[in-house]
Amino acid sequence: MIPLLILGLLIQNPGAHGYELLALMEQRHYKYIVNFTKGSFYYNLQQLEERGWIEQIQQESSTSGRETRNFKITPSGRDEFEKLMVQYGTKSEYVNLQFYGALLFADEYDKDKLLELIESQIDQTISRLAHLDEYLSNTQEVPGTIDYYRRMNENSRSHHLVNLEWFERLKAEITKTPGA
Repeated sequence: MIPLLILGLLIQNPGAHGYELLALMEQRHYKYIVNFTKGSFYYNLQQLEERGWIEQIQQESSTSGRETRNFKITPSGRDEFEKLMVQYGTKSEYVNLQFYGALLFADEYDKDKLLELIESQIDQTISRLAHLDEYLSNTQEVPGTIDYYRRMNENSRSHHLVNLEWFERLKAEITKTPGA
């Protein structure tokens, strides 16, 4: 999915350099959509260039004297963007939290340690909600337009609220159950 994100960002920001694109991905919290690192981002950027889907448009020296590589999407890159939109836009998956896998063996695990795992899930969910709330409080949908990214984050927030309620209820039930 990283290629889709890079191509889409270059459509929105023609002439951006790699660091700008990476900063946008971090600022917009794309990590909740796909796991990426600085290394995986630059690897994908290089692959897109090697495949001819993006091209360097200029090299300029920044004020620090470092050369930046600015990119734009090519016509074949636009075609690839269209293919990736169909590929990811038609995909639907079940919620697949790794925590659910661990929970399959909850009866074989120490109750206090299980409660610590659940508390960790609660803490992570609260943190995600805080990031989403920060983003949503700093953006507004322009009347007459649809801000799909904002709507996606609103939906994600709703899912996290349901998860938080479920984790807290599970924790309470385990705490009340003798010998659980």
